[in-house]
Amino acid sequence: MTAVAGLDVSGCRQHSGMSELLPLLIALVIGVALGAGVVLISLRLSAPADSSLAAERAAVDALVRPVNDTLARVAADLARTERDRAYAHAELREQIRATALGADNLRFETGKLVNALRRSEVRGRWGEVQLRRLVESAGMMSHVDFDEQSSTRDDAGELLRPDLVVNLADERNIVIDSKVPLSSFIDAAEANDDEQTGYYLNKHANDVQSHVDRLAAKEYWQRYNSPEFVVLFLPAEAFLSHALEQKPDLLEYAFSRNIVIATPTTLLALLRTVAYTWRQDAAVRNVREVQSLARDLHTRLATFGTHLAKIGSALDSAIGHYNSSIGSYESRVLVSARRLANLGAVESNETDDAGLPEPRLIHTSTRPVIIDNSDSAAEFPHAEASPNVEAS
Repeated sequence: MTAVAGLDVSGCRQHSGMSELLPLLIALVIGVALGAGVVLISLRLSAPADSSLAAERAAVDALVRPVNDTLARVAADLARTERDRAYAHAELREQIRATALGADNLRFETGKLVNALRRSEVRGRWGEVQLRRLVESAGMMSHVDFDEQSSTRDDAGELLRPDLVVNLADERNIVIDSKVPLSSFIDAAEANDDEQTGYYLNKHANDVQSHVDRLAAKEYWQRYNSPEFVVLFLPAEAFLSHALEQKPDLLEYAFSRNIVIATPTTLLALLRTVAYTWRQDAAVRNVREVQSLARDLHTRLATFGTHLAKIGSALDSAIGHYNSSIGSYESRVLVSARRLANLGAVESNETDDAGLPEPRLIHTSTRPVIIDNSDSAAEFPHAEASPNVEAS
């Protein structure tokens, strides 16, 4: 309505401007008429007696015609300007009406939102949504890094359900509960004078302190494997700042009750610190697992090396026994066999040594397994190789 009134005032100003032009136009017409009269009188005085009235009129018309043309153009321009002004005025009025309607709709929707936020269940749900978004923006995953709405019971058997439980790296927890003290805060914003604003802001600070007392009474640090504190999350920075203006010792009071009041900024820093400790703990677990695997691998390699050394010792012993058997075979068996062949007891050729091939000795020994350390070279223990026995 104010905008429409302003539009009417501007239209009146435009009308007043046009009304100021009318006297000028009238003066111009009167001046032209007076000039034409003066010219006409001068013509009558100077013209001969037989001059006709038609000649006088023609002279006046020739004098007045340019003025008439100019006035016609001015009238056309004024008419066009008036049409444009009326069109612009109507369009502007329509736009202002639409703006006013949009403002009314916005005021209505804002009122609905304010009324909804005055309900405790709506405020609680809004705080939980804000808390979840903040935790997810810190890089945490549900059911891995944190759990929502986990339940426990107090000593009297009453059900307790914090909004969020953050899992720490050492299998401990941090309990976070969201609170939205909004009713008195809205009343302070809607107050008409400083006295009412101060009253509702002081009530808002008392509401925050009441939330601290109720949360401290639940003693979540005794229900979970948690440090001796619980985080009270306020989803807006203004909730805490205005409460601290009324109660500067509110944070110290909360600390004395094992409650840490956190806003989105401070809680995000806390959660990112927890996420960093999770990553560091995962790296430490990987290093420990690699160390354990390396220790097992070293033990298994030592055992395998011992088995290889035993196999080498057994092979050396088999080679020694084989060479001893060859010596006994050559010195004891082949001699008698050759004699039988010489006596003609068996058929033999001169080239095949009485049909008995001569076995050969094995002079190859096994290679020990050597571990080349930076400090010294060590061998896996194994039994001494038996000496090679040759035929005498």
